[in-house]
Amino acid sequence: MFQGCGTAIITPFQADQSLDEAALRATVQRQIAAGIDFLVPCGTTGESPTLTRKEHLRVVEITLEEAKGKVPVVAGAGGYNTSEVIELSKQVEELGADGLLSVTPYYNKPTQEGLFQHYTAVAKSTKLPIIVYSVQGRTGVNVEPATLKRLAAIDNIVAVKEASGNINQIGAVINQLPPSFSVLSGDDSMTLPLLALGGKGLISVASNEIPAEMTELVRRGLQGDFAGARIIHHKYLALMDVNFVESNPIPVKAAMAMMGLCQPVWRLPLVPPSESAKNKIQTVLEHHGLLTHVAAAS
Repeated sequence: MFQGCGTAIITPFQADQSLDEAALRATVQRQIAAGIDFLVPCGTTGESPTLTRKEHLRVVEITLEEAKGKVPVVAGAGGYNTSEVIELSKQVEELGADGLLSVTPYYNKPTQEGLFQHYTAVAKSTKLPIIVYSVQGRTGVNVEPATLKRLAAIDNIVAVKEASGNINQIGAVINQLPPSFSVLSGDDSMTLPLLALGGKGLISVASNEIPAEMTELVRRGLQGDFAGARIIHHKYLALMDVNFVESNPIPVKAAMAMMGLCQPVWRLPLVPPSESAKNKIQTVLEHHGLLTHVAAAS
C-alpha cells in the first residue's frame, strides 16, 4: 500500500476561516485524476494543528468519500499526547481510513525509549497500518534507525516518512530495516537519492501543485529509470524549493490559490506569505506555465 507518490493534501478554508468542503472535494478529485498513488489528509501540510477534532474527522471523511476506494487514504493522526493520538486513531479507523501517518510527539521531546513506547501503544490500539513520521526540524526529536528497527518488528508499523534531510541516516534506515518496510521521503528534493538507495516512494508537498509529474518522478525511480527521473527532478527542483521559501504550508497554499485551486486563507499562527515570497512563488509558477495552464483550463 505505501509505495509510490502520496500527496500531503492542503486543507482549503473559506474567507470566514471555515472548511471549504467544495474545494477539498475538487482537490481530491484532481489528485485522483492525475494518477496519484495515495492521499494523506490532515498532515502538517493540511494545517492539522489548527483543525478541531470535528474538522479533522470531516476532512478525512470527505477525502474517503471522494477517493471511493480508488486510492488508499492515509489519515494524519499524531501528537504529543499518546492517549489523544490513540483516540484519534480509533476514530479515523472507524471512518474507514486505510492507514495512519503519525508524527513523532513534539515539544515534549521523548527519549528513543519513549518514542518506542508511544508508537507501540498506538499500534496496539488500532488494526490500521502505521507510517511513522520522523521530522526533527519540526518536532525537535529524531527517530533513530535502531528505534525504527525495533518498531518495524510490530506487525502494523509498516513504513516511515523520513524527513530528517540526512542522507546518511536515510541510507542506514534502508539498510537496517527489512525489505517489506517502506521508507518514504518526506522531502520532495530528497526523493531521487532516497529511491536510488532503495526507498519506496514519497509523501509530497509539490504534488499538490503537480501531482502527475511528481508521481511520474517516483514511478521512474522505482522502475530504475533514473535518467528519466533526473529530468523531472531538475525541471521541478525550483518548485520543490520555493514551497519552503517560508514555513510549509504557507507557500504551497499560496501557489494553489494563484492557480485558482483554493482561496488564500490560512489559520493563525500561519499568515500569508510576504510580498517577496509571493513574487518568488509566482515567478516559479509562471516559469512552469502553471498559471496559464489553469487559466486556459478554466
